[in-house]
Amino acid sequence: MVKVLMTSVAAVALLIGQAQAQEKLKIGVVTTLSGPAAVLGQQLRNGLQLAIKNSDGKLGGREVQLIVEDDELKPDVAVSKAKALIDRDKVDFVVGPIFSNILVAIMKPVTDGGAILISPNAGTSNFAGKDCNANFFVTSYQNDQNHEVMGKYAQDAGMKKVFIMAPNYPAGKDSLAGFKRFFKGELADEVYVPLGQLDYSAELSKIAAASPDAVFVFLPGGMGVNFVKQFRQAGLADKVKFLSAFTVDESTLPAQKEAALGFFGGANWAPNLDNPQNKKFVADYEKEYNAVPATYAFQSYDAALLIDGALKATKGNTADKDALRAAMMKAPFTSLRGAFKFNTNHYPIQDFYQVKVAARADGKFQTEIDKKVFANYADPYAKDCPMK
Repeated sequence: MVKVLMTSVAAVALLIGQAQAQEKLKIGVVTTLSGPAAVLGQQLRNGLQLAIKNSDGKLGGREVQLIVEDDELKPDVAVSKAKALIDRDKVDFVVGPIFSNILVAIMKPVTDGGAILISPNAGTSNFAGKDCNANFFVTSYQNDQNHEVMGKYAQDAGMKKVFIMAPNYPAGKDSLAGFKRFFKGELADEVYVPLGQLDYSAELSKIAAASPDAVFVFLPGGMGVNFVKQFRQAGLADKVKFLSAFTVDESTLPAQKEAALGFFGGANWAPNLDNPQNKKFVADYEKEYNAVPATYAFQSYDAALLIDGALKATKGNTADKDALRAAMMKAPFTSLRGAFKFNTNHYPIQDFYQVKVAARADGKFQTEIDKKVFANYADPYAKDCPMK
């Protein structure tokens, strides 16, 4: 009797998988596509679309229907659109967002609604630790980690005094916490600016007056474009070492250009990372979009590869969430960054690098790996996650 029952259950599961294989796989995307930060969201969307195109429009054997929503960098707008993706569109996965305040807003409606949420960028400390979620996976990093690279650099370089600055929202606070985790010298100042601020004349005056060895900033998108230009114009680039994360990268460099040359960043990837899959990705992205990909693009490309690998393991079945989560946890894909696996909190264990802005022979700019700082690095919050 038990054997017959088990056989029947297996048959039903197989039929469900076969039925779903004929249905389109619905993936919702919540990302920022308006305002000064739109370039970040465009990279996320582009990376996901490129991965689907390179897989002939299918992931795990199922044709993909991509539904893209602009969160406008407004949590209330993001919640409304995330709920529509769940209730109206019945998506299987939601990929996004860019910003951590949006992640905090959409976490509950997406994961409680039964979809799997995959973040290809935002990775707040609370969701890495005590608030970890079985239906949440991260293909990027925990927010502190890229900033920890620069903190370690400043400490190892013997810098005595550093001025640090970030936007006043969850990722900004995580970023400076990460820097301070490794830098033990004097802080000339710790400044939090409004998210989206574009004029830094007051902060530049403070930096000049403090005469620090270095400045460390996390200012993504248009914030970083303006700060770098104003920092260079103020004559500080020759006096103060420039350290950052997500401030000088492939999303901002087309606007910053020579103003960012030689500036350092912390990263889990760079366009010149030397492995076959990354070389192909960079070449494909540049051909498709006539731009150098940034981390936002590669991490969303990896998100698509994660979905593809997991669905191949479940034979296209997304109804059995336990089986789907188990398949995803195995990270059944070859990441563009190379070595990668999920920790118990569903955040990556991976390598991190010190990168430096360089000019290419074709006139474009990119970050390039200067040296590896952390190998197989797990975030410090995983120990607090109840998932084991």
